[in-house]
Amino acid sequence: MNYITQIFRRKELRTKVLFILAMTAIAQVLHNIPIPAVDASRLRDFLSQNTLFGLVSTFTGGSLSTLSIAMLGLGPYITGSIIMQLLTMIFPSLEQMYKNEGEAGRARFNQYSRLLTVPLAFLQGYSFLVLLTRQDILAPMGTLQMVSTLSIIAAGSVFLMWLGELISEKNLGNGTSLLILTGIVASVPQQIQQAIFTYTPDQLLTYAVFVLVGLVVIAGVVYISEAQRNIPINYARRVRGARQYGGVSTYLPMRVNNAGVIPIIFALSLLLFPGIIANFFSASHIQTVARVATMVSRLLQNQLLYGTLYFILVALFTYFYTAITFDPKSISENIQKQGGYIPGIRPGPQTASFLNHLLNRVTLVGALFLGIIAVLPNVVQGLTGITAFTVGGTSILIVVSVALEVMKQVQAQLSLYEY
Repeated sequence: MNYITQIFRRKELRTKVLFILAMTAIAQVLHNIPIPAVDASRLRDFLSQNTLFGLVSTFTGGSLSTLSIAMLGLGPYITGSIIMQLLTMIFPSLEQMYKNEGEAGRARFNQYSRLLTVPLAFLQGYSFLVLLTRQDILAPMGTLQMVSTLSIIAAGSVFLMWLGELISEKNLGNGTSLLILTGIVASVPQQIQQAIFTYTPDQLLTYAVFVLVGLVVIAGVVYISEAQRNIPINYARRVRGARQYGGVSTYLPMRVNNAGVIPIIFALSLLLFPGIIANFFSASHIQTVARVATMVSRLLQNQLLYGTLYFILVALFTYFYTAITFDPKSISENIQKQGGYIPGIRPGPQTASFLNHLLNRVTLVGALFLGIIAVLPNVVQGLTGITAFTVGGTSILIVVSVALEVMKQVQAQLSLYEY
């Protein structure tokens, strides 16, 4: 309450918060404008029976459950960002643009990700519409109606991407993560209402297990997000004229989870994309293509395989994103330029090697812990047979991580005013 009071006392922070709230409200309006010719009862049945598309609905903020004009959510933009990040490993020029050309290079890199969002939105939108038409959830469309509907859906995704960029500019959290968070939170009252109406005494143990798993996930995410390894750094004394500089000791904080919630979002996006494409091609007239697509779709419905892939992708993306955001070589160079050194470690390449070794060990703990928390709801689902745990666990993971990130950025903004 003290933080909230301080925020609304300062005009600039108050304006930022009100602007972000306005943007998230506009996003929720988009999520509730449906495309025409939807059979709502068939759609509910389809989503309840299909784990993969139930996750898609949660990931898009529930807009798929209403087949809104923003039914794809930020999925195409996130997929485009993943593709661009992976391309930096293949094309050195892209890596140089992102890492060595400063803000201008990153701005150009992000622009490529935005441009890639448009064809991906058309591709994913077409796959969804064809699949849902085959399931008799949507009425068959003519060419003109299909093109106009696709254009609206793609425009909805691009508009959400733009809203996310506007929110990010306010430095009170990542816009993409905040829009996903608000979409999840907006669906909570309806889920609570449904849980109350469908409750029976024999489900008491199920509800208790769900609450227990939720608390474990929340505590785990908070613990791993706040944990850090402090590396001691000493600065040599320097005499300039009559003044003496340096001679102080400080530490370099190395967070156990540098990547935050990004590995979860990336892993989900990467898992959902092949499932959508496979479901689209499963009714192909070419038997070989249909057979392969059906096999991929069934494999992704296998909870053991899905959980294993989810765990591996979360761990890999944790390492991948950490390598992008924390560069031991540049950090060691900056420490050396400022006259600092790590006790017992020679400045320069040896410091970079030490930081890299330590980063790998610390990130391993974060990656394994984050992966375990991510698949924990899947384990509970396998033991109880309740599909809701997978969606709930993923939602909790995203909400808690984003809330922590926003809280830290708010504290940083308030610290600036105090200083």
